[in-house]
Amino acid sequence: MFQRWKDSITPTDIVMWMIGGSMLLMIVWGSVATLVEGKYTGRHWVDFVIFGLAQGSIYALIATGYTMVYGVLRMINFAHGEVFMSGPFTAYYAAAAMYRTDFLDNHPFMALMVIFLVAMSVSTTIAFFLEKVAYRPLRGAPRLIPLITAIGASFFLQYLFRGLYGSGVQAYPVIKVLEGQWMIFGIRILKFQVVVILAAILLMVGLYSFIMLTRVGKAIRAVSEDKEASALMGINVDGMISTTFVIGGMAAGAAGVLYALMFKQVHFFMGFIPGIKAFTAAVLGGIGNIPGAMLGGIFLGLIESVGPSLFLDGLGIPAPYQLKDAIAFTMLVLVLIFRPTGIMGERLAVKKA
Repeated sequence: MFQRWKDSITPTDIVMWMIGGSMLLMIVWGSVATLVEGKYTGRHWVDFVIFGLAQGSIYALIATGYTMVYGVLRMINFAHGEVFMSGPFTAYYAAAAMYRTDFLDNHPFMALMVIFLVAMSVSTTIAFFLEKVAYRPLRGAPRLIPLITAIGASFFLQYLFRGLYGSGVQAYPVIKVLEGQWMIFGIRILKFQVVVILAAILLMVGLYSFIMLTRVGKAIRAVSEDKEASALMGINVDGMISTTFVIGGMAAGAAGVLYALMFKQVHFFMGFIPGIKAFTAAVLGGIGNIPGAMLGGIFLGLIESVGPSLFLDGLGIPAPYQLKDAIAFTMLVLVLIFRPTGIMGERLAVKKA
């Protein structure tokens, strides 16, 4: 057994493990130095964790769209970030109209329902037609062609919404009922963070339950495993693929509203960075694995929030939070070095493995 393991090791593996080990050593060294210095109190760390959970929940919702499309079509939908952007950007105008008429302040919960409905409807519609127009005609093409098409669709949607709504940054109206904070188990948490975390959890539980327990969800999983056999069993393969894009679009639209509530601004380019981060989360968790994408999103959000202060502050770096993106992608490299299939592994049919 040891001999087989020894024979399977290549010089590349050794170099990658050395790189990964060096990264881990720097992380441990920086973390110990930060904790020994005692610059941050327990309250600070709690705030970092709560913000990370809220941010990670948004990443997780977006990542489910990436991982579901990959699981069914074996392609990366790089236009998914723009699907995420389209919903809240459009819903901004509904929110602004309700703010001007005081409906947002007088009936905040109903107003939020309208905002979510508008955002999810727009994102779902964009995702549906994206599959119909851009991807379905290329179903039998080599993988590189749909990938290039997805990148082109991403740019098309960015500049379409720039032309429709302008290139400026729009400030989302403030919802007074979400201002302030609550005391939960003796911990002060901002109200909008509680709403973001709880809404994201409910949406993820609902999505996972739909995929695992309903007839449509089982049909989607069957198409993911084997399209030809699914078609022979009477499953409408094209319909299930469209449904996958629709579900991903709904999750992205909801995530977009939560993002707008958290960061209070929208613009035509807002989907690019969260889209890349969500794709990173999907790879971290195991692309094609829905629980893995959710776990990867939470993990990435926590690392981005806690990591800069924990890993870098003790090393004397003056502005560690400016390096949060570098830390996120460093964690991706580390995970892929030691577990190339992601935290929970990629779900592959035997035929495709």
